[in-house]
Amino acid sequence: MILGTGIDIVDNGRIEKWLKDESLMRRYFSPAEIAYVQGKKKSAAASLAARFAAKEAFGKALGTGLHGISLRDIEVVPEAGGRPSLHLTGSARKALEENGGGRVFLSLSHDSIFSIAQVIIEEAS
Repeated sequence: MILGTGIDIVDNGRIEKWLKDESLMRRYFSPAEIAYVQGKKKSAAASLAARFAAKEAFGKALGTGLHGISLRDIEVVPEAGGRPSLHLTGSARKALEENGGGRVFLSLSHDSIFSIAQVIIEEAS
């Protein structure tokens, strides 16, 4: 059964300046996420915005928001074939478990202006 769904949209232009601020990037994103995004060149801002949207969408799907959750503990990782998934550690994993969450599903999309993410959380079995 579905525990919750969350969706978030981000203006890529708002995030573009983050690419030049290493301390800000390290505050919100894992080293692997930063390396992945920096390898994207032309679509780096859209890729970073999609990852930020995924973190926000996770909080919405959980139903608690992101209070008490470190955004670095919510990591977007590409699976084999490129499908994105969320890898949760630390405060994010704890929040998921405390709220009865189980499997987490992620979908990302972006164009030249906006990036969007949807997260669906199933109840733990």
